[in-house]
Amino acid sequence: MADAKAGALDSGADIEDGEGAPGPESKSKFSLKLPSLKILIIAAAALTVLVGGAGASYYFFFARGHDAKAEATAAKPAVFVDMPEILVNLSNPGAERTQYLKIKVVLELPDQKMVDQIQPVMPRIMDAFQTYLRELRPSDLDGSAGLYRLKEELTRRINASIGPSRINAVLFKEIVVQ
Repeated sequence: MADAKAGALDSGADIEDGEGAPGPESKSKFSLKLPSLKILIIAAAALTVLVGGAGASYYFFFARGHDAKAEATAAKPAVFVDMPEILVNLSNPGAERTQYLKIKVVLELPDQKMVDQIQPVMPRIMDAFQTYLRELRPSDLDGSAGLYRLKEELTRRINASIGPSRINAVLFKEIVVQ
């Protein structure tokens, strides 16, 4: 009876292997090597991604943080210089009444040495402001975009007036359109 079961198992193995297919040893040569090669490639790719991600996160979150803190502590405080108050009439052809612009401006300088460079050319800066502001129309100052353009244009004109030196920003203390 044991022989009958063994014979039945042998005939079942032949049916599963296919017609005239060799035994399990020839099938195992290719079946073990091919999936294990795929597994090795996938594992190597996954390991590369993990190591790269860990290295990138270390660099962005830890290594760069120390440099930024050192630069932040080394930053100098800005120096502010008040400009004289400016009152100009705005360009508004065809209008029945004249509109005026009154602004108070503060210059943000990178260091104290710039104050000595700006004081001698202050008349030139005031002239550049006056000529530019008189050409503005009231519609040029509408909204935050208009004020941003005004700030950028005044910064550009000051930087052109003071030569190779540069200011950080023009800050508005007061703006009145009347």
